[in-house]
Amino acid sequence: MDVLGYATYAIPLLGEFADILWAPVSALIFYRTFGGIKGAFGGVFNFIEELLPGLDFIPSFTITWFITRFSFGTPKTQIVRQ
Repeated sequence: MDVLGYATYAIPLLGEFADILWAPVSALIFYRTFGGIKGAFGGVFNFIEELLPGLDFIPSFTITWFITRFSFGTPKTQIVRQ
């Protein structure tokens, strides 16, 4: 998904204008992909990132995927003692 966001710059002078159309689509895809609070917060962040000029270099989908996939500091399973 980050590559699609970068692709708006393939056509000179059209990049920032295409981001106006891409920002809400990207935010919705982000929310539907990650869901919950992570998807909601990330969707808003992604929307703002796509709208503001010069911030498209942030790979927000990739960063969130790594955080979700590897869950740094969060145990994968819980041990229940009886």
